[in-house]
Amino acid sequence: MNKKERFSPPAVGGVSLLVVFAVLCLTIFALLGLATVQADRRLADASAKAVADYYAADSEAQEILARLRTGEMPAGVAESNGIYSYTCVVSETQKIEVEVSMDGNSYHILKWQLIPAWAQGEEEGMDSWEELEDDGLNLWDGSSPF
Repeated sequence: MNKKERFSPPAVGGVSLLVVFAVLCLTIFALLGLATVQADRRLADASAKAVADYYAADSEAQEILARLRTGEMPAGVAESNGIYSYTCVVSETQKIEVEVSMDGNSYHILKWQLIPAWAQGEEEGMDSWEELEDDGLNLWDGSSPF
């Protein structure tokens, strides 16, 4: 019995590679799922803040209207020919514009609109829609054939 004993490792190469690949895939999917959950959480928080800010500004606009109805002239309200106008800031990018016609004890809301904060135009030194429009490449004007 002069045979040399040979050491042979267990034959698990293919199975081991498959297990490593499966664990790697599951880990990557778990990390992608975690990243998605975190992004959804940030989006939900931003949405909740936007809604809270809107209703706070709307409440402020309602309070100003109530003060106008009692005969007060709150700061920031402009009057022209019986039409009172004012704005309430919602965020850096949005505001509520209000115009109210007052006639004695009655009132009529002419405008209660959420608009971009810069949309009031050039009188505030801000760009208008036309100035912000980019002509880009102007590939086709719609009238000439291709």
